Amino acid sequence: MQTGRRIGFVGTGIMGGHMARRLAEAGFTVTAWNRTAQKAEALKGQGVSISASAVDAARDADAVICMLSSGPVCDAVLLGQGGVIAAMKPGSTLIVMSSIPVETAQAQAVAAAESKVRYIDAPVSGGEKGAREGTLAIMAGGDTETVEATRPLFAPLGRLTRVGPVGTGELTKLANQLIVASNICAVAEALTLAKRGGADPARVREALLGGFADSTVLKQHALRMVESDFQPGGPAKYQVKDTSTALSLARAHGLTLPVAENVDRLFQAMVDNGDGDLDHSAVILELERINSGGGTRPAE
Repeated sequence: MQTGRRIGFVGTGIMGGHMARRLAEAGFTVTAWNRTAQKAEALKGQGVSISASAVDAARDADAVICMLSSGPVCDAVLLGQGGVIAAMKPGSTLIVMSSIPVETAQAQAVAAAESKVRYIDAPVSGGEKGAREGTLAIMAGGDTETVEATRPLFAPLGRLTRVGPVGTGELTKLANQLIVASNICAVAEALTLAKRGGADPARVREALLGGFADSTVLKQHALRMVESDFQPGGPAKYQVKDTSTALSLARAHGLTLPVAENVDRLFQAMVDNGDGDLDHSAVILELERINSGGGTRPAE
């Protein structure tokens, strides 16, 4: 079994637009749709055809990639008689690269199977930079044959790892998001302490690079914090969506994750204070609010 060259791409936002472009540049025939049409229109000059509807983008495609913002949005576009799955041809593959709950991915896979459509949940990490440069970490859940058949499709986007059956891609992404969110908060706290103590946060970041505290977050997000550059690569409202989903899953398995709970509260406070559309590195602004008396402490 091989996945063909015709790709329907649903969701061309901050990351999806770069991903659709890279697939077109790699020689795939890409037809894209986005709820906000002007975001998709920008791809016209980059080898991507634009469709008036998600169903039209999916019809006759060998594979459809879904890169929408949440589980409910994905379900609204994919499921039902007028949805993408119903329009897909038998034997084609639906690849959901959105960050959605595990049970949502599993239910979508059942709906896909009823239409003789193969299904992979393949969320990603790497943000806008990874999408632009084709260096995303791709965590795939699905049967081995289907995932292996899609390797040529994933190659322009980043590094693919099959982690297990359907749903485990989303599970891995939740684990990733807990690590990322906690790391961002820890870096924000460290820089806040450094600044209050009289050190130059930029020099502190530079000094820590290459040591045990080094990370992608320290390299990229700490620089955003130092420069107050919060143009979203990964909006905070999506970060809290993922941490909240991870905590719900943890509770379902009888687990308590105290660090994650405090991190989730901090990002939720950030969103509640109107900063949900900023990059998640802007959580340092929430720390500034807390320490100036204008914010709510995540745990009392």
